[in-house]
Amino acid sequence: MYGLGKKRTRFGKFLDRNNITQGWLVTHAKLNRNTLTQLCGDDQYEPRAETVQKIISTLRKHGYDVRAHDFWT
Repeated sequence: MYGLGKKRTRFGKFLDRNNITQGWLVTHAKLNRNTLTQLCGDDQYEPRAETVQKIISTLRKHGYDVRAHDFWT
């Protein structure tokens, strides 16, 4: 179940709205689970460019029209 009072970033809210689990993204984008947890819950965390590229390309490959600036400055 989503949205149980957890603090979420814009990226985390996007995943929640589209019913994308963090586990699914970890598997398909080949990311570390801890990195993805920080991306979804910590506004101060700045991901590396390589990490952003993996996420964006994986989401686009699966039909989502997203850009990095949608989630990170």
